[in-house]
Amino acid sequence: MPTRTLGTAGPHGPLRVSPLGLGCMGMSEFYGAHDDEESTATIRRALDLGVTLVDTADMYGPFTNEELVGRAIAGRRDEVVLATKFGNERLPDGTRLGINGSPDYVRRACDDSLRRLGVDHIDLYYQHRVDPDVPIEDTVGAMAGLVQAGKVRHLGLSEASPATIRRAHAVHPVTALQTEYSLFTRDVEDEILPLLRELGIGLVPYSPLGRGLLTGAITSAADLDADDRRRSDYFPRFGGDALEANLRLVAEVRRLAEDKGCTPAQLALAWVLAQGEDVVPIPGTRRAQRLEENVGAVEVTLSTDDLAALEAAVPRGAVVGDRYGDMSSIDR
Repeated sequence: MPTRTLGTAGPHGPLRVSPLGLGCMGMSEFYGAHDDEESTATIRRALDLGVTLVDTADMYGPFTNEELVGRAIAGRRDEVVLATKFGNERLPDGTRLGINGSPDYVRRACDDSLRRLGVDHIDLYYQHRVDPDVPIEDTVGAMAGLVQAGKVRHLGLSEASPATIRRAHAVHPVTALQTEYSLFTRDVEDEILPLLRELGIGLVPYSPLGRGLLTGAITSAADLDADDRRRSDYFPRFGGDALEANLRLVAEVRRLAEDKGCTPAQLALAWVLAQGEDVVPIPGTRRAQRLEENVGAVEVTLSTDDLAALEAAVPRGAVVGDRYGDMSSIDR
């Protein structure tokens, strides 16, 4: 597996990772039924294949996803670039308390994550969402203290605005920004991606497969489990006329994939990978078979004509529906 570099500055220098990571959220919550044994096998298979960046968060489960990841990587810590997040505060029963970026909470959340993961340091620690009631300088200052204490190696932000990114980076070098980016979600290209490259910050796209739509495996809402949150109003792209319109775009991606001799998921991931060596997508899956398919995207080379054909098949603005039903915590 080749590697890519996230970030250019900081006390630990750039962060070297596999070009494709593994998002673990759906192994514990949000996307229907899950099986810890199967998920554990998938994480270990990812390491076997050379995938190094493993991404979780304290709020997934809540809390149980970090425990799952910790068990899966036990005995293989040196093969993993471990990323987790804080900021979406929840109770064990799932109750959401809101976004918390207070320094005391940053320190407490980190210690709790280290305990659940069973490790002595976190390689990449993200603020999951920006707290509008706490100056970003205070939050990142506390995160910088974790670096100084040896508990964290690199800092990240998630779904932050350009102004917030710049202010945070002035306090302590930011290694990566995590945000949604795919053929279906391209607003990051306008202001955020140019800023990241100006500052030397890597981009870690989540949902690079459009929350599964770009795999071609979803043909109707009936393909999703009854308790899959994508069936709710929180994900407008999966409902009614929006879903029908978006599946027509997926059909075009499928056609191009057939011409290319790969799967729709591999083609969509190859497009994200082609956006720059500082871009490291983290597609999520619970199944080893899907993981192996996703990793195959690293071998798919896209020509200028291929890229143009994909962007003509899925023009910016063609996707119907916001990516979230509530965008109030995005881009602060």
